[in-house]
Amino acid sequence: MKIRTKLTIKYLTATLLLGIVVFIVLEELLFPREGFDMLRILSIKLLIIWVISFAILFIIGYFMARNALSPVSRIVKQVEKITASSLSQRVETDNPKDEIGELAATFNDTLDRLEESFDSQKMFVSNVSHELRTPLAALIAELELSLRKERSNEDYKQVVENALDDARKIEKLSNGLMDLAKANYHTDQIKMAIVRLDEILLDASAMVMQANNGHSVNLIFDENSNDDRTATILGNEYLLRTAFVNLMENNCKFSQNNTSTVQILFSNDTISIRFTDTGIGISSEDIEQIFKPFYRGKNRHFSTGNGIGMALVERIVKLHNGLILIDSREGKGTVFTVTFSLI
Repeated sequence: MKIRTKLTIKYLTATLLLGIVVFIVLEELLFPREGFDMLRILSIKLLIIWVISFAILFIIGYFMARNALSPVSRIVKQVEKITASSLSQRVETDNPKDEIGELAATFNDTLDRLEESFDSQKMFVSNVSHELRTPLAALIAELELSLRKERSNEDYKQVVENALDDARKIEKLSNGLMDLAKANYHTDQIKMAIVRLDEILLDASAMVMQANNGHSVNLIFDENSNDDRTATILGNEYLLRTAFVNLMENNCKFSQNNTSTVQILFSNDTISIRFTDTGIGISSEDIEQIFKPFYRGKNRHFSTGNGIGMALVERIVKLHNGLILIDSREGKGTVFTVTFSLI
């Protein structure tokens, strides 16, 4: 049964029954059974008129309720037409300021988030497939080629080295994807603790220089860093170290001397970390897109990568309620500034 019918029946029936009961009580009090036959006949006529009046009110109330709830019916019909392949459609209402309009606006906001999620998922799957296809195809080709005929030990050694290089690319991509997935968890699902950013930066710089021969990281600490309270925030050590490693490696990759200069600056309630390089810089067009997953800008031919690092960094910074800014000049270098609130 429709809501309008339920409302009409519920309220008008209750009113009708109450009216009949009141009428009967008053009729017994005012017109005893002995005498007053004409008045009693008049009371019966009044009762009949009362019933007919409420019947009319019932019909009027039904149509009024139907008219009041017709926007809901229109919304239902519009929603029924929205499917996974037509998420771009939106619910329309005559009056966006009333309760029905607010309901439609809330539903449209939900559709916006769903559409964004679906598009991100499609792009993610497409980009992952593309990124995995190249190293896998190269790995298979190398191995198949080595099996076609007998080769010298040096040739086999070269094949193994090429295969290992492709395998490392796949490993790096899979690790980046797993880190990106962790960074997209809700804050309630990530273990947070009091951590020291200066210690995490030291660990991150050691990891970068150990994993990349020829890369150098210069850490510059503020004089206030001796105070344990100045460098502590509430965060996840693993994710923060992952973000710092990506920023340092990004500096080193695009800097002419493969060096990242990291400076820690303190204020009363915040800590800022600047990751600076003297590299090729980033164009203004690329800066607007740099935090999108799998995006590779004009510098993609300058150094290898899969476009996950910066998207991962931004997500981790936001997860810690931080702020990341970019200041870059083409041909002169780039500065990434990350700011967190201290505890």
